[in-house]
Amino acid sequence: MGMSDLFNDVPAFVAVVEAGSFAAGARRLHLSRSAVGKAVARLEERLGVRLFQRTTRSLSLTDDGQAFFEHCQQAIAALMAGQAVVETGNKVVSGTLRVTMPVLFGRLCVAPILIRLAVQHPALTLELDFRDQHVDLIESGMDLAIRNGAVGAGTGLVARHVAHKKTLLCAAPSYIERCGKPQGPDDLARHQTIAYSRDGRVLIWQFYRDDGTLCELMPSSRLLLNDLGSMLDAVVAGQGIAWLPDWLISESLKRGELLQLLPDAPSRLEDVHLIWPQAPHLPVRVRVAIEALTLGLSGVARDVLQKPA
Repeated sequence: MGMSDLFNDVPAFVAVVEAGSFAAGARRLHLSRSAVGKAVARLEERLGVRLFQRTTRSLSLTDDGQAFFEHCQQAIAALMAGQAVVETGNKVVSGTLRVTMPVLFGRLCVAPILIRLAVQHPALTLELDFRDQHVDLIESGMDLAIRNGAVGAGTGLVARHVAHKKTLLCAAPSYIERCGKPQGPDDLARHQTIAYSRDGRVLIWQFYRDDGTLCELMPSSRLLLNDLGSMLDAVVAGQGIAWLPDWLISESLKRGELLQLLPDAPSRLEDVHLIWPQAPHLPVRVRVAIEALTLGLSGVARDVLQKPA
């Protein structure tokens, strides 16, 4: 297998994973579905493994496929970062970089990447805006925005998908000792829950059952909070079961303060996008920040398993 042959088919594989289907991946690359399918088949033959589990209703990555995709993401991000470095030449990365981001995700996952960037480029000034509400980039003069979830079409804006976030069910050992452990998604209705609520709307929990069907649960809770950090405090205190992002609870899981529940009932993944105003030529500081965030945030999700809605 030549290296060039491998590289030629990798974009098709990555597009299918990121888009969630062969048809959507083909549209993204402006190719036929047949061409994309043949590219993935060639990859599987050359690697000697199956990359996807295919059924009539779903498409998911195998363990080998997941591992290969993670390396592909890192390689593509590194190549893009290298391109940006070459393009900047001897230009100094300077000026003020203005970035808006969700409060907690921004503080824990985004800001450290940008602070490292500022350390690398002493002439760069950071202006970081932490808020959960969307900001009009053009009106506010922001260079970049990090947004979670689906991104609609915006006039004069460019969006780049950079990561998936996984949400996990969790509870404290003290709660499990007191109330028992749920055996499946449908068993959650009898448990105490801690729910996220904003502007009177409660976030619906969504899981896949063993047969691949989607289970949606509207948690009934006496604890309705609009702050993920407070939800984490409440679940660690044994007040109930919560549905929280893995980047937030990973350390609590490692310390044994929390236990993951229903690991075999995966929940839907949430996309992370970078958004910036469209322009013929982006300032060097913005291009360098985009590549640093693309590379840094690609490791946020631990599981790239995708299932269609």
